[in-house]
Amino acid sequence: MAASPEAPLLRLTGLHSGYGPVPVVRDVTLSVYEGEICALLGANGAGKSTLLRTLSGLLKPTAGTVEFDGADITGCRPEVISLRGLVHVLEGRRLFHGLTVRENLDLGLWGRKLTAAEERERLDRVLGTFPVLEKRLGARAEVLSGGEQQLLAIGQALLSGPRMLLIDEPSLGLAPVAVDRVLTTVSELRGTGLTVLLVDQAVERTLELADRAYVMRAGRIVAEGPSAHLRDGPQLRHAYLGTLADTD
Repeated sequence: MAASPEAPLLRLTGLHSGYGPVPVVRDVTLSVYEGEICALLGANGAGKSTLLRTLSGLLKPTAGTVEFDGADITGCRPEVISLRGLVHVLEGRRLFHGLTVRENLDLGLWGRKLTAAEERERLDRVLGTFPVLEKRLGARAEVLSGGEQQLLAIGQALLSGPRMLLIDEPSLGLAPVAVDRVLTTVSELRGTGLTVLLVDQAVERTLELADRAYVMRAGRIVAEGPSAHLRDGPQLRHAYLGTLADTD
């Protein structure tokens, strides 16, 4: 469960970002606490993926600050942010499909400067979490099911030794049984002490596993609070369907 609210692991303050002159994320302020799963919800086009890309350094913010583990990482390069322990699992399972499962996993170790024994220990831990991957180490990623590919993408990220994962739409394009499997896996990461900021369109399932949630609409945070509170309130309907008058 989350640490005390005095010490967020990730803190955004007045963050703005977008693509060239087009603003997408507008004045976002939020905090994620160590050991929690925090959901980021909103309709397509709300700015969720853009926000995650800004946090991981793939996009540069135009204003505001990003602090991770007490350090200002605003505008840092992606590899610097990743080495600090903030790791992004991109939407769409960005794997090298022509490489084997083992080769894709090994990419998660890139730049970590570990001994062979430390690399083996990390690999054993990930394969213990995802036994289906251990059975398919020699198979090319392209032959895996969608759910297996998503587990591979998460496993690759875990091999980098993150303190926090940004996970973008892990259930996208998956069959219902695979959605449940992947989101259950994300929920189980809490038991390892890992912190997660999760974006997913499986809203009810995401709120079941998240401790807290933020809701975005038109690039802004329009609601926040404990997941149970948001699930039972009108804010989600407002964000997805626009059924209430804007209050931001």
